[in-house]
Amino acid sequence: MRVLGIDPSIRCTGYGVIEMEGNRCRAVAFGSIPVPARVSQPAALAEIVRVLRGVIQEHRPDEAALEAVIYAQSFKTAIAMGSARGAAMVAVAEAGLSLVEYPSRLVKKAATGLGGAQKAQVGFMMRALLGLTATPQADAADALAVALTHLQHRKNGKPDAR
Repeated sequence: MRVLGIDPSIRCTGYGVIEMEGNRCRAVAFGSIPVPARVSQPAALAEIVRVLRGVIQEHRPDEAALEAVIYAQSFKTAIAMGSARGAAMVAVAEAGLSLVEYPSRLVKKAATGLGGAQKAQVGFMMRALLGLTATPQADAADALAVALTHLQHRKNGKPDAR
């Protein structure tokens, strides 16, 4: 089973592909999609779709998982986050992949054991759990944690966050 995890953001969407064979998980690919502030929001969304299409085409995940947005600092932030989530959903839907959303606290708990873990803790645990040689950038680490959460839920017979 191969899962694409996505941590959506208008300026730096994270992605991570994890493969599970038996009880072992390994990171296949991970990274972020940085979009400078000078780039318009429509162009930023197009870039998210373009890069995720490429990741999906190259790594052929079986399913996808997305970090759900629960809290936004302002309406403007909420709209931008929703737009980034929509762009990610478009890329996933075009590929015909199923998509499950997980709340941030659940992802952090699955990755670190603590629902209120800091980004640095998530990165450290992704490095340790996946045997990486370096700690992934924060958005990529979060995306790997989303994919890992999905694999754990699948393994335990819970196909989604409900």
